[in-house]
Amino acid sequence: MRGKWLINETTVETVVQLSKGNISTQNVRVEFSLEDMDMSGFQQGATYEQIQEWIQEKYGFHVTHLNIAKTKRKCGITERINYNLPKSENSKSPGTPKEKEEAIIDAFRHFQMI
Repeated sequence: MRGKWLINETTVETVVQLSKGNISTQNVRVEFSLEDMDMSGFQQGATYEQIQEWIQEKYGFHVTHLNIAKTKRKCGITERINYNLPKSENSKSPGTPKEKEEAIIDAFRHFQMI
């Protein structure tokens, strides 16, 4: 059998044990250890809710998800794809006040995102 070499491709290896026996339940228990897994690919940081809570506790005011997202873009922090795009190309969104932007950047530093 000939194999095809993948250059610059990400591959995933899956090991499955098959059984001919009948399983008496719909649930199958799977156990694995995270000790030997390479976790370097996971992004460090915090959720929007964690950032909001931290800012509320430290500064005493609320920041929106939009404020956080705009500040992330400004700082060059990669975000996931946003599927909730404006319907009009000319639509405007409110700006982030300077004090809130500074608090968000402080939160990014606290959570080691920058």
